[in-house]
Order: sequence, then structure tokens, then C-alpha cells
Amino acid sequence: MDSKDWRKSSKSPKDEDAKTIRKYYGRRFEDYVGEQIREAMERGDFDNLPGAGKPLTFLENTYAGDKSLGYHLLKSNGYAPQEVELAKEIRTERERIETRMAKIRHQGTHLRSRRVPPFPSEKRAYNAAVEKAAAEYERALRELNRKILTLNVTAPILMHQTPLPVEQLLQQFRNECPLFP
Repeated sequence: MDSKDWRKSSKSPKDEDAKTIRKYYGRRFEDYVGEQIREAMERGDFDNLPGAGKPLTFLENTYAGDKSLGYHLLKSNGYAPQEVELAKEIRTERERIETRMAKIRHQGTHLRSRRVPPFPSEKRAYNAAVEKAAAEYERALRELNRKILTLNVTAPILMHQTPLPVEQLLQQFRNECPLFP
């Protein structure tokens, strides 16, 4: 059996260990860990991990307290607490209303910016559409305020929303969409 006499060689295993120890001597632990993670990413160790690109699932909600089981059941079946559903409903309804009002504003801007002035029939149709939209806007804003009040009564204070200033928003809409004479 051939054996190598380490006493006679120029490099010993102790020298190699000392080099790796000196490599990390005096460095912060976070730097060392960060370097290890970067090297693993470059090698592709984190590619194709199970659950990549999916949201994290936390089975227990420490803030839910006694209601955690109920919230877990609601969430696993595609439902949310009543106050979350109501806040989402308020948000989507407000976006729908604002989209409708933006269409009316655009129509008025388009009629006023044409080279050919609008015909009397176009003016009448636009005036009727603005009046109808203003009435619908006021009704929808008052309904939203009712839902906001319900949310503020039932939800925690962090979810509270301020009621909408109906008269101010309606006046702003009328200023942005003046009627044709």
C-alpha cells in the first residue's frame, strides 16, 4: 500500500483548512449567508421548487383569536368575512360608477371639440344622458354611503371608510359636464 508522507509535501491538509477558515474570518454572518444564497441561485438550486410562484399559506391566524377556525373555513371555501366582502363590494361599485361617469364626460368633451358643432338632436340626446346619469350618480352615491355606514358599524376601525360627499361630487360632475343650450 502506498502512503504519502505529509511531512515531506509542500502542502498539508491543515494549510487548506486554514485557507478556508481565513476566507471567512472577520466577515459578518449575514455576508457569509448572502454569499451562500447567491452561489446557490447561480447554480440553479432554487429553480423548480415545489410551490414556486404560489402564495404562501399560513394555516393559523394569530390575530383571529377565537374566530380563527371560522375564518379558516371561510377562506378554504372561497369566502371572506362579511366586512371584507362589503368593503370589496363598495370598491367595485365605486369603480363601476366612476367608469360610467367618465364615459359621459368623454362624450361631452368629444362633442365640444369637434370641428362641426353638434346638431340640435345630439345636444338634446347629450342633455338627456347627462340628466339621467346625474340622477343615477346621486342614487348610487347615496347607496354607497349606506353601505359605508354599515361597514363602519360592523368592521374594525382599521377598515372604516369616510362617507362620500354626495352634493360635492354631484356638483363637480355637473361642472365637468355642462348642458348644451
